[in-house]
Amino acid sequence: MKLHRLFVALATFGIATMSHAAVSPVLVIHGGAGVIKRDMTPAREKAVRAALTLALRDGYAQLKAGKPALDAVTAAIAVLEDDPNFNAGKGSVFTHDGKNEMDAAIMDGNTLRAGSVADVQRIKNPILLARAVMEKSSHVMLAGEGAEAFAQSVGMPLIDPSYFRTEERWQQLQKALKEDAAKQPHANVETAKHFGTVGAVALDSEGHLAAGTSTGGMTDKRWGRIGDSPIIGAGTYANAGCAVSGTGWGEFYIRTVAAHEICMKVTQMREPLKLAAAEVINQEIPSMGGNGGAIALDAEGHIAIPFNTDGMYRGWISADGVPHVAIYGDEDDGIAEPPAPAPADSGEQP
Repeated sequence: MKLHRLFVALATFGIATMSHAAVSPVLVIHGGAGVIKRDMTPAREKAVRAALTLALRDGYAQLKAGKPALDAVTAAIAVLEDDPNFNAGKGSVFTHDGKNEMDAAIMDGNTLRAGSVADVQRIKNPILLARAVMEKSSHVMLAGEGAEAFAQSVGMPLIDPSYFRTEERWQQLQKALKEDAAKQPHANVETAKHFGTVGAVALDSEGHLAAGTSTGGMTDKRWGRIGDSPIIGAGTYANAGCAVSGTGWGEFYIRTVAAHEICMKVTQMREPLKLAAAEVINQEIPSMGGNGGAIALDAEGHIAIPFNTDGMYRGWISADGVPHVAIYGDEDDGIAEPPAPAPADSGEQP
């Protein structure tokens, strides 16, 4: 009997080992959903596609080297934070008061550990500070000057806020301020509809998932406004079976706890990933007047990239090592999604 149990145990171990070895790493990224029309200049489009491709390659290099999903997520997001074409890190949008206030979060699906920062103004890569909060503190979220003081305590330098300024973002603010003065609702103009959040989700060779998100928020936002990106469960979430990073009108992602809702549909209700993500992004959020998109990944490597806006900067890479990148809503990204209904324009300023 004991010998029989030993054989059963060895067989079970062998099956588990074979299953474990079969896990193929996957990385999915986004650079924001919103008004992205085909009137982008060729140079700008080329730069955006190049940045998305670089983020995929840098992140996937971590996975290929056997590193954890957290490393892939961190590396990919850092690339996008350093690129002024995206609303995160360098190139973040301005608040009503002319400042750059950035948020970021990261979560380890294997342990449910998480870290986030909000309203930081002197951190070059907020995603690195979010990870430091997770790994080097007993907290989950730090904000403002407290977050920056923590950064210094762990050896992370503070930089001059002028680093984040770009002329394009400054002009977006000036346009929004004129609309404020004329009492024009921003929801009718491009400055309010482009949500330039960046994010990544990854599955590593151990079968572990991770998610991360970083953003400059919304143009002309009030001082101190915090969106969904740094809120675990709203814009960022990962567990053992699902990882999600969102991009969109943050208040609605907070109210629906969007990222967590998608993962609960997958892990608790056993819904297919694409269906779960589409229900939240293309049905629940639009029904409340919000819009946006998300990237989602499950433990089997299935990918979902639903969005209900004109476009979404997005990409993915898997076992063949070939980056897949797309921008426009009618562009084939290799991930077939359920059709998204066009959300009604609420006419309200986010």
